[in-house]
Amino acid sequence: MLADHYKEIMGNITAAARRSGRDPGAIRLIAVTKTVGVSEVDHAVKLGIKDFGENRVQDASDKVERFSSCNWHFIGHLQSNKVKYVLPQYCMIHSLDRVSLAGELQKRAQGLGIEVEVLVQVNVSGENSKFGLSPERLPAFIMKMYAYDRVNIRGLMTMAPFLDNPEDTRIYFRRLRKLRDDLARPGLELPELSMGMTNDYEVAVEEGATMVRIGSALFG
Repeated sequence: MLADHYKEIMGNITAAARRSGRDPGAIRLIAVTKTVGVSEVDHAVKLGIKDFGENRVQDASDKVERFSSCNWHFIGHLQSNKVKYVLPQYCMIHSLDRVSLAGELQKRAQGLGIEVEVLVQVNVSGENSKFGLSPERLPAFIMKMYAYDRVNIRGLMTMAPFLDNPEDTRIYFRRLRKLRDDLARPGLELPELSMGMTNDYEVAVEEGATMVRIGSALFG
């Protein structure tokens, strides 16, 4: 079952990339494992999946420890007091959305002698239920991040509203890509766009996603 789902998803990603003139190899599948256990992760690893996403530190600790050779992405809202449990186990944090969190990441990374790769979360839709910076606040926030030399901003992340017709999410992905394109400059390339989930990942790929976060379509 998992193998069939994986094959179908990768086929869909490939088709969506080609429709938009992109290289399918430029898109990474982040397998979201927040609702599954160790055995499912083991199966996914054996299928060749290398990138996994979690949004709760404590619930994920066993999986992260057991599959430490995989790339673990923290995709949920991160409280500053949980940073010590996230670094250095996670290769990327997709949800930087405030200066206080950047300060804690800087402090922890400096103590470990590492840099931490992050994506800035943007609330493109303006929904009160979602975390993230408003698009209007994003440029000023990015400027403030130059003070944190251990925090390496690799791009942007967003969550589109859940809509019955995935095509209706296109405007949100397109807006995130434009925000990235407007901000990018030498020294701030922002190559990554983490956008698209089970319901809308094909549209996200067509609009420039480099990472799609998929859980239920993969694991059922």
